[in-house]
Amino acid sequence: MGLLNIFKNKGTSFESKVSKWIDSVLQQEIPVDVVAFCFNLYDDGDGNWSMELVGTQSFDADDSDWSCDEATDFGTRENPFRWNKDAAWNSVLEETAGALQAYLDNGKYATAFKMKQGVGVGFVDGDVEVIWCEAAHSGTNHEK
Repeated sequence: MGLLNIFKNKGTSFESKVSKWIDSVLQQEIPVDVVAFCFNLYDDGDGNWSMELVGTQSFDADDSDWSCDEATDFGTRENPFRWNKDAAWNSVLEETAGALQAYLDNGKYATAFKMKQGVGVGFVDGDVEVIWCEAAHSGTNHEK
């Protein structure tokens, strides 16, 4: 039982660390021109990875270019979330997306994310995976 608990805690420690980092980042006010969020991942080499959070001024679930329409980086470019894991990039993306999805389900600022049009995650030199989208959860189209 002791070993099982160690493995369970090890499995949730990444989620817990990501959650604490997001909580610290979003203590600040979200600029009004932010309509979506993107978690940018970086392969820093030698099993080192980092992640920043950006708020964007546009969102398009069908085109990753929205993630480049940056309004703010919340100071995370200078203070990214960093970790070490000997894994392929696709495994890192999958694990990170899972941790972020868990945050969107239960995180302190989950509602702040869901008040915007979308949330994505991806490597800066690749496609963005949309992990939450307002249109997919609203059931109605918003008229302007």
